[in-house]
Amino acid sequence: MLHPMSGLQSASGRAYPEHPPVASSPTFPRHSMWDDLYGLFIGIVFAAMGVALLAQGGLITGGIAGMALLVSFLTHIAPSTLVPLINIPFIIFACCTMGRMFGIKSFLVSISLGAGVGMIAHMLNAQGISGSLASVVGGTFLGMGILCLARHNASMGGTGALTLWLQRSYSINAGKSQLMFDLVLFAIASFFLPWNKMLWSLVGTMAMNAMLIVWHKPGRYQG
Repeated sequence: MLHPMSGLQSASGRAYPEHPPVASSPTFPRHSMWDDLYGLFIGIVFAAMGVALLAQGGLITGGIAGMALLVSFLTHIAPSTLVPLINIPFIIFACCTMGRMFGIKSFLVSISLGAGVGMIAHMLNAQGISGSLASVVGGTFLGMGILCLARHNASMGGTGALTLWLQRSYSINAGKSQLMFDLVLFAIASFFLPWNKMLWSLVGTMAMNAMLIVWHKPGRYQG
């Protein structure tokens, strides 16, 4: 007979401890270099496709892509040229706050994204694309690209780097804070874009940020 305080006993006589050991937290393997390279490539392709579709529809969005699209609308300079130029101060911020590797990755993503947008826009040939298709599909592609980049410790730069820093430092959801920055950008854009373009741009931005709000949460993804 076991001592009353030493544990429990089943009908078969096998003893069980009073307090079963708590399972340790699972460990996840870190991404390899090839994982990161492939993940960054996929993120750039998705993001470039999203920006190209939005540009074809004459729409804007949030973040660095929205800044480039708005300036492109006003100056007729290609977004592929504007993305890396506007990104310079944000990349410096990313290096100082998110680490050198994050900043380097984001810089390379910015350069690659500009080239990707130019290449896809040249091959897409989607003249007369509807605002609804450009906004929903383009915004979703862009959001998926941003999510993929974030999962591999990179960003497109711009306010995206700032929102990821806010989530890492203060647990403020990246999608929600990005939406706040985007509203400021849209307030500025409202002086220059017609109302129908603004409406579809808002729909596309919501589609983009929904990807981060739903899936970019602490503990949701490991590795």
